[in-house]
Amino acid sequence: MIEYLYLTPVASVIFGLTIALSVYVFSNPQYFGKFMLHPYGIYRDKSRVYTILTSGLIHKDWMHLLFNMMTFYFFGFSLELMFVQFSGPTGHLLFALLYIVSLVLSDIPTLIQQKNNPGYYSLGASGAICAVLFSFILFQPKSMLGLFMIIPIPAYLFAFLFLGYCIWASKKAQDGINHDAHLFGALSGLLITLLLYPWAFRHFVSQFI
Repeated sequence: MIEYLYLTPVASVIFGLTIALSVYVFSNPQYFGKFMLHPYGIYRDKSRVYTILTSGLIHKDWMHLLFNMMTFYFFGFSLELMFVQFSGPTGHLLFALLYIVSLVLSDIPTLIQQKNNPGYYSLGASGAICAVLFSFILFQPKSMLGLFMIIPIPAYLFAFLFLGYCIWASKKAQDGINHDAHLFGALSGLLITLLLYPWAFRHFVSQFI
């Protein structure tokens, strides 16, 4: 645990804080309404803008939390180490920037689309975690990921399939999942990574030449 805090302090804090706050809200459900993203409420009460961040620190249930934290564990800690390798100690700050900015950007389409829907609420770290995953894929496109956590598939192919599914699901799916946050989180992760490390695109392409 001490080693994680020393080598990857930002990922460790995000991981621990997200689990702790999610578990706390599970036991105190009255806080769901205070922490969840509510576009209708934000547009009419600017003091609730903080929920753009807090909604990314809580989850609907144990399965939602487990899936997101497993994904973050496998890719978030590795990505922070990569950023430190590329940028030295500044890499920790750049990783924090990627996560927080992606979390905010992933919610913008939802804020716009649902601003007049009083019954719409959203929560979960999926947008920011998609950003982390897609940033990782830029650097390691041929690493093997588990489709449905079981079927091995190259990371670059997973990325294309995932983006295609998110585009389709954001228009057609009626499953209550905020697919727009997944899509725009992934795109935010790619964009921010390329702004921080423009050479990442050449590196990605070179893996296939």
